[in-house]
Amino acid sequence: GDKMASFPWHGRSRNYAREFESCRLELVAVEFGDYHPLKPITVTESKTKKLGRKGSTSSTSSSSSSSMVDPLSSVLDGTDPLSLFAATADPLFATTMESARKKRDKEENLTVGSDFEPWSSKRSEILARYTTNEKLSINLYMGSEKGRATPSGSAVSEKVRTRLEELDDLEEGSQKELLNLTQQDYTNRIEELNQSLKDAWTSDQKVKALKIVIQCSKLLSDTTVIQFYPSKFVLITDILDTFGRLVYERIFSMCTDNRSSLPEHFTPENVNDTAKETCLNWFFKIASIRELIPRFYVEAAILKCNRFLSKMGISECLPRLTSMIRGIGDPLVAVYARAYLCRVGMEVAPQLKESLNKNFFDFLLTFKQIHGDTVQNQLVVQCIEIPLYLTLYSPAIDWILQCISYRAAEVLLTEMMERCKKLGNNALLLNSVMSTFRAEFIATRSMDFIAMIKECDESGFPKHLLFHSLGSNLALADPPESDRLQILNEAWKVITKLKNPQDYINCAEIWVEYTCRHFTKREVNTILADIIKHMTPDRAFEEAYPQLQSIVQKIITYFHDFSVLFSLEKFLPFLDMFQKESVKVEVCKCIMEAFIKHQQEPTKDPVILNALLHVCKTMHDSVNALTLEDEKRTLASLINGFLRMVSFGRDFEQQLSFYVEARSMFCNLEPVLVQLIHSVNQLAMETRKLMKGSHSRKTAAFVRACVAFCFITIPSLTSIFARLNMYLHSGQVALANQCLSQADAFFKAAISIVPEVPKMINIDGKMRPSESFLLEFLCNFFSTLLIIPDHPEQGVLFLVRGLLNVIQDYTWEDNSDEKVRIYTNAVHLLSAMGQETYIYHVDKVESNDTLYGGDTKFLAETNKLCETVVAQILEHLKSLGKDETLKRQSQLALYFFNSILVHGDLRNNKLNQLAVNLWNLSQKHGFTDTKTMVKILEYIKRQSRHPELSHFTELALRLPLQSRT
Repeated sequence: GDKMASFPWHGRSRNYAREFESCRLELVAVEFGDYHPLKPITVTESKTKKLGRKGSTSSTSSSSSSSMVDPLSSVLDGTDPLSLFAATADPLFATTMESARKKRDKEENLTVGSDFEPWSSKRSEILARYTTNEKLSINLYMGSEKGRATPSGSAVSEKVRTRLEELDDLEEGSQKELLNLTQQDYTNRIEELNQSLKDAWTSDQKVKALKIVIQCSKLLSDTTVIQFYPSKFVLITDILDTFGRLVYERIFSMCTDNRSSLPEHFTPENVNDTAKETCLNWFFKIASIRELIPRFYVEAAILKCNRFLSKMGISECLPRLTSMIRGIGDPLVAVYARAYLCRVGMEVAPQLKESLNKNFFDFLLTFKQIHGDTVQNQLVVQCIEIPLYLTLYSPAIDWILQCISYRAAEVLLTEMMERCKKLGNNALLLNSVMSTFRAEFIATRSMDFIAMIKECDESGFPKHLLFHSLGSNLALADPPESDRLQILNEAWKVITKLKNPQDYINCAEIWVEYTCRHFTKREVNTILADIIKHMTPDRAFEEAYPQLQSIVQKIITYFHDFSVLFSLEKFLPFLDMFQKESVKVEVCKCIMEAFIKHQQEPTKDPVILNALLHVCKTMHDSVNALTLEDEKRTLASLINGFLRMVSFGRDFEQQLSFYVEARSMFCNLEPVLVQLIHSVNQLAMETRKLMKGSHSRKTAAFVRACVAFCFITIPSLTSIFARLNMYLHSGQVALANQCLSQADAFFKAAISIVPEVPKMINIDGKMRPSESFLLEFLCNFFSTLLIIPDHPEQGVLFLVRGLLNVIQDYTWEDNSDEKVRIYTNAVHLLSAMGQETYIYHVDKVESNDTLYGGDTKFLAETNKLCETVVAQILEHLKSLGKDETLKRQSQLALYFFNSILVHGDLRNNKLNQLAVNLWNLSQKHGFTDTKTMVKILEYIKRQSRHPELSHFTELALRLPLQSRT
């Protein structure tokens, strides 16, 4: 320890040019035609033996192509790697793959593709739309209580009696009526029934399961709360689907024994007799159900089971079931039964389109029943209006039509359209046709549809719904060009007359898209004006925010030129309707995202700037104490995206005054202030570039204005590291623009706030120690301090001393060595300052090497300062002599040894001895890695070849390697 007394520091003179040369990467001449990273890639896969599979080799393919190719896909020639691998491994597998593919292609035509919207996606929509506040009731079979409590008679009669009762019960059930249920209770009860069906099935009570299903399907004949019927249909057919699946899986499993199972596409010949017997038994049980509706539904639910009995089973059953529906008197109940039949039909045999069409044409024949007396009387009793009643049909008719029109030929669609035309009061049908047929089919015949809509009877189905459906198609497909304007005029004539704001906005929202697609800003502006006129009275817009939001979204999707968008005079007044702050901010975010995404060139267009400043101000002003950090970050990044896109070209003064205005508008979002400081610094550097570094009086004054902007903005930042880095960055910019006193002011300010750096800082919501960040900042700062010329009225190295004092007074953590790392970097700085010519300079700024011209007094000052710092480092090393800190001592000794090696003049005996002591100290307790020590020694020997470092040869002999014992 005593050997580490204070000693004079001697920095060595560096030959920077030679050091740069020796650090350069080696230059190698490249022959023309050799590998070059930008040349097209050639991939060759070598042949290798695969283990485990006898005699098979992996495929070899080499492909080189003239265009840039993904190396992996070029090896595979577009095939899937796994099947390729398997195919080469096993030729038999390859042939089965091929045949499976052909078979699959053939069946593709028989099954439904992903372009068919499944029932499951309609379920939730129906349940949400058809609701009721009225009380509902369920009539349920609650299990046979009879016969169980009787005293045991003779076994035989008991058995017979139970069987007879069970069969009776199947129909009657001991009826238990649940009355006065709310819609939620009802849904829960049906859910419970679905569960008890599964439970009965798993506990092998097949008869009980069948009873539950029969009782549930009976509920479908009850239309007492008629507006809930579509939802009831959804809930109950869920149970039927479950039942159908259970029966099918049960029979399927009977065909599977230990040795083999049924193939996916089996024929009745593959099915064993027991399974067939069970299957028939189910059909016979169902055939003996007395009532039509449960008999129909339960048989339809197990339609798929016909596959076990005969090839033609399903195609014979479908027409029979279709005809059965004719026996259902209530048109609403019947149409839902048809929808269910289409649903199982599409699932089981989509190729049997004929039956589906027959089903629909049957429906058309009975269509006029809807307007018959029976229905009218029922509606009077329930106080339901005709328009509301007709909408109950929509889900069922939509589904039937979707099934029929799926991949159907134009001819069929045209025929169906003609048939609908022939019926009176056909608005309901017309709506379903427009909701389900292909958009292209509808769009090309738009004028026909408009004519049909006009002829519809006003009293029945609301016309605005028809225009809504037509508009939905025109948003997806384009009508003939010659018809476009007439279509818009016809539709808007009807829409603008709608009294109810909700009906109005639902239609307007759909038609805005059509208008944006095919017309100019004039028409869009007219429509916006009309919407404002309809939605402002009685603040109707408050109930229509989602639709209004969607309208803005559609407009910005089609108008990517923002000067056109904001020249729509009604666009900003339209935004004023968003008076609920959260919605308004969402809309502003949408607009800004679109601007950042689509604006290609920086802009100075006053129309765009004024509008977007207004939008950004709205976002900024929504920030309050409760705003989440995440939200603040999002808003700030959108505002920054806008600021970066504003450019006044060579008019730098205008640019600066824009930034000044922006600073006053966005003072609450720190990232925006940081962005503004960067932007203004960039402006100063652009000015310097323009003047090639020699400022005129005018540009010098402008640059000082930029520097002043930063100087007064930085203190308002809350994050301490943001402030430190901005002071440093802005100081560097001031220095580059020869504003020396301003640069000094920035650096003094930075030094003055170092003591404020807290021990822990918040990084992305987690508290982290700040020392590593401080170390990084100070190293960066030291690099800048090297080139800052001393102030004529302040002492030598005034800023460096100031910073070292602050570092000395800073309270470091007990268990940290950052202070030593910082001091070591200070030694590097002071050694660099002692050089005759510095390693780098700033253009047109004279650094201390020029100012002092290697003056001995100046060098003595730097060395003296260095001694003080080295003393501090050795002091700290000494304090680490306790057992628990020996590892840290070893690491730091080596760290400092390396610094002396590079920056110290080791011809000085004391310094040389210090280096040897540090080397030994680092190895003393066996914490160093021998490999590292060997590398350092090799480096010293390599360096000793240079004439000015010849003394390294002798140094290397004084540095022993200690064996790890």
